[in-house]
Parts: sequence; structure tokens; C-alpha cells
Amino acid sequence: MSGYTGTAPIRLVISDVDGTLVRHDKSLHPETIKAARELKAAGIILCLVSSRPPRGMEMYLEPLGITTPHAGFNGGQIVAADNRTILDELVIPEDAAETAVSHMAAAGLDVWVFAGSGWYVKGANGPYVAHEAEVTRNTFTVVDDFSPFLSSTNKIMSSSRNFDLVGRVEEELQERLGSAASVNRSSPYYCDVTNADANKGRAALELARIVGVAPEQMACLGDMNVDVPMLRVAGLSIAMGNAADSVKAAAKVITGTNDEAGWADAIRAYVLPKAP
Repeated sequence: MSGYTGTAPIRLVISDVDGTLVRHDKSLHPETIKAARELKAAGIILCLVSSRPPRGMEMYLEPLGITTPHAGFNGGQIVAADNRTILDELVIPEDAAETAVSHMAAAGLDVWVFAGSGWYVKGANGPYVAHEAEVTRNTFTVVDDFSPFLSSTNKIMSSSRNFDLVGRVEEELQERLGSAASVNRSSPYYCDVTNADANKGRAALELARIVGVAPEQMACLGDMNVDVPMLRVAGLSIAMGNAADSVKAAAKVITGTNDEAGWADAIRAYVLPKAP
């Protein structure tokens, strides 16, 4: 682990989920559960932010003792602890959504649309549909046409087992959509499109505002480029040992991997000693 010498007390921890909080098999390390409980005992708030839909984080809330708002869709939707009450929401402009869906489909990617609490797919046998349903414990609806949902879409996802293709589509859509929407890979096999203002940096700041904590008293943990905006606004930024080099470069400290006890190690080494 790298060193950190910040002096501000830490009152809030905001954590990414996949590749950060959970192991590759999507389970919680026993030390992560313990460290989350130690945060609560120390009076430090824990919030989650993810590319997942909000309900896709629900299975982790109780084990970690989380009773705070959390952000899904890379910040496109923030919900209360009840996982139903929407506190903040951003949708993709309809013309940008139409362009993204068309481009992804033409490139040969499997396309999904998330609107409100719904998850819509064109077929149940897409390469990662069953995987996503199992991981997030979410239920999808098969539709023939996405058009009825494109005026209220929080996130568009596309997937492929051809990781190079996913990367190429990410670059193409970033250029094609420009400032109309945000395009990022949330994993090697997923390319996400959200509202241009729906990023984890904004989500972290909004969560901090909701719980009444100043950004300089916030610690953020992540592993993917989509996490960099929140690392940049945090008083303490922590990259996982499995993070991309670009993510590590944006962080003040680097911890162990998500399959190890990296999350818990960082909490104990850097956050708890800075408890108010």
C-alpha cells in the first residue's frame, strides 16, 4: 500500500461495487464485512455507487449494515435506503439514446435499456443477460422495440465477448455522441451510456450533500476508469490493486486487490485512523 498523509477527518466512504467492494465471484470478503461494521461503529457513513441499477446493490446493504442512499447507473439514479424512493435522477436525451442503441446494435453488440425500474432486452439469450440477472438479482423484460423507453432511459448497456469490439464501440460512441451523453466501459465486456452529467464524481458529491459531509472529508474507492471522476473529488482517493494504471495514477493511495482483503486493508490503514 502506498502512503497517505492527509489531515482532514474522514466522515464518509463512497465505494464502487464490482472490482472494488466485492470479489470476482461477486461475494463479500469476510474482512470487508467486518471493516464496514467498524466504519459504522466509528461514526463514518458508507455509501455505494455503481454502474449497476440501484436494486443490483440491494443484496449487499444488510450484510454491510448500510442504511444510507446509494447511486446506480454511474450516478444516473440515486435512491434512498429503501431502494425505491428516487432522490435524484438523470435520463439520456432521447436522440442520443436512439443513436447509441442503433450504433451498438449495428456493431453487433447485445443492447439493453434501463428506464426507471425496468430492464429491457431484445432476447433472453444474450451473452451476458443471465450473468447480469444472477449478479444483480434483477429481472429483465424481453421487448421487440426499445422506442417506448428511450425518452426515459437512465442507462444503455451493450455487451460482447469480443472485448476489443466493446472498446472500439466505446471510442466510436464517445466521438459520435460528444457532449450529448457519457460513454464508458464499466467492465471489459460492457459499454455503458448515461446522461452526460451522470458520472461517479457528481454522484459522490450529491451523496455527500445528502448526508451532510464536505467533499474533503470523503474517501472514495474504485478500480475502473469510470471511477476516476469520484477519485478526483474525494479528500482521500483509493485505487484497488487490481485497478487499471490510469486509475492508480488518479489515486492518492493504492491498496490490495478485491480478491484479497484490499478494501478492508485500506479502510483500516487510512480511513479509520482519520475518524472524526
